[in-house]
Amino acid sequence: MHRAHATFRLPDGSRRSLGAGDLVGRLWSAALQIDDPRVSEGHAMLSLRGGELWLLALRRRLAVDGRSVAEVRLTVGLRVALAQGLELVVEAVTLPDEALAIESPGLPTTILTGLCSIVAVRPQIVLSARHEPAAACLLWDTCDGWRRSQAGVTTTLAAGDAWSVDGAPFLAVAVPVGGAGLRPTRVTGGIDPPLRIVTAWETAQVQAGDAPPVNFAGVHARILSELAALGGPAGWEVVAREVWPDEDDAWVLRKRWDVNLGRLRARLREGGVRTDLVRAAGTGQVELVLRHDDLLEDRG
Repeated sequence: MHRAHATFRLPDGSRRSLGAGDLVGRLWSAALQIDDPRVSEGHAMLSLRGGELWLLALRRRLAVDGRSVAEVRLTVGLRVALAQGLELVVEAVTLPDEALAIESPGLPTTILTGLCSIVAVRPQIVLSARHEPAAACLLWDTCDGWRRSQAGVTTTLAAGDAWSVDGAPFLAVAVPVGGAGLRPTRVTGGIDPPLRIVTAWETAQVQAGDAPPVNFAGVHARILSELAALGGPAGWEVVAREVWPDEDDAWVLRKRWDVNLGRLRARLREGGVRTDLVRAAGTGQVELVLRHDDLLEDRG
């Protein structure tokens, strides 16, 4: 598999190619140094997730089409603003032909998206796309290969490797990137039908299988849209300040968030949609949890 990289056109018209793991920032050591005081020392990083290249904000947010985002999947023609009037234009994206995935009895072939915690295997396999300290097994990408950590021992991980976690067998396999479902966040088994989620900032729609769609507007649609745009867990306040940008009182902001998140999840439950689609952890993190066959269309 060749190294994934993207070519950017800079504001001065020059072009630079960056690979997964490269940094964009103000420091001389950044792979793409941008000498501008509005740019952070380490502003953003390229990340390969499940066979796709993403630009991740580190110290400050990015902007796409005037909207603040924490990360964005790179596609040709995309314009990403690091600051007002300072845009990078994606001119080319070169991706590997294959991505690494794992298989296990009862688990669909699941693309690894940079980090995977195997949280539990009984009564069903539970995966998390973030670091779970108590996980039985951790898998992560170093941009130069995959690693597996289990029982205090860290080894390399490559297609064809087999291992077990609490008696459950796992196998690493190479999966063609084209057409693969690349963004599972958590696979919990279950019998819930796949979801189709369409977000467009002021409106959103969630449909479970062939059931009538549940439609959202206003604040609830904006919460779903912001979670879809983030593409992973974030602090509740990060999301809330995007939804209510003019609210300066932290207490009022938290009250609005708690009330509207509760109402949103109640609407999902009434519409026959699993409520863990919007997952709020006790640590203050919130995320949109997609299973293997769920489809997300973010039109925001």
